[in-house]
Amino acid sequence: MNMVTISSKFQVVIPRAIREKFHLQPGQKLLFVSYKNSLRVVIVPPIEEGYGFLPGIDTDVQREEDDRV
Repeated sequence: MNMVTISSKFQVVIPRAIREKFHLQPGQKLLFVSYKNSLRVVIVPPIEEGYGFLPGIDTDVQREEDDRV
């Protein structure tokens, strides 16, 4: 178990073992989720990882009347 201490500025240091296991990098986004009586940390993937996750979707659909020629 990796335990951290909250600093006087309410900051925590992510232990090296966790950073390496999840390949965390400076500037990467993390989401804190409150669930019952616990706090969950979720890694937010970069938007670029979402490219192509819906193969076969028609991207030529015009969604607004102003877009129609």
